Amino acid sequence: MLSPNVREQEYLLHALDGAHAIASQRELFLWSQGALQALLPHGVLLCVQLDEQGRARKVECLHGTVLAPSERALLCDGVQGPVPAWLRQWQQAGAQPLGLQAGAMGHGLLHGCGPLAAGGSAFVLLDLPAAAGFRETWLLQLLLPYLHLAIQRIATAAMAPAPRAVSPRQAEILQWLREGKSNEEIGRLLGISGLTVKNHLQRLYRQLGVNNRAHAVARSTAG
Repeated sequence: MLSPNVREQEYLLHALDGAHAIASQRELFLWSQGALQALLPHGVLLCVQLDEQGRARKVECLHGTVLAPSERALLCDGVQGPVPAWLRQWQQAGAQPLGLQAGAMGHGLLHGCGPLAAGGSAFVLLDLPAAAGFRETWLLQLLLPYLHLAIQRIATAAMAPAPRAVSPRQAEILQWLREGKSNEEIGRLLGISGLTVKNHLQRLYRQLGVNNRAHAVARSTAG
C-alpha cells in the first residue's frame, strides 16, 4: 500500500477538493495544469467520453505543451486517431490502469470507467516523465471518479439552454462579486439591503443555472 508523504497528501487533498468545483472546460484545464500537474506531471490529458459500448464518443485534448494542429486533431479523432486502439488494449487488460508507449508522445497512462448506461469515460495522460509505475496508477485510480463527474457536469452544462441576459442591477452585483465583496458590502455600495442583494443573487443563480457565487462569476464571464 502506498503511503504518500505529507507534501503529497496536501497535493492530493488540494486536487480532490478542486475537482469538486469543476463545472466548465476552462476550469478543468486550469485544474489539470495546477493540482493534477503537481501530482502527475504530464504534457497532454485526453478526456474521452464513451458510449454505452465503451467506444470513444468524444475526445477532448488539454495540454500545456505546444502541439501542432495536425497532432492535436489526430489525438482528438475518436475513429482514426490512436484512442480506439488504446481503449481496446485497456479493455483487453481487464479495464485496469494501462501504461502506454505512445510513440512521439512518450510514456502514457490510461484508465477509465465504463461501459455505463449513461456512457462512461476514460482519461489518458501522455508525455509522462517516465513509464507509469504503482504510484502513478494508484493516483489515477483515486482521481478517476472525480474526473468522470467533472466531465459529466461539463457535458450537462453544455446542453443547458443559454442563460438570459442579466439586468442592469444584476450586472452591478456581478461586478462587485468579481471584486470579492460580501452581500452587506454590495448592499452599502448600491444603497440597498444585504437581504435584497441575497434575493437578487438567488434569482441570478437560477437564471444562470449555477448554485454559488464563484460559478455565477465564471458563467457570466464565459458568456
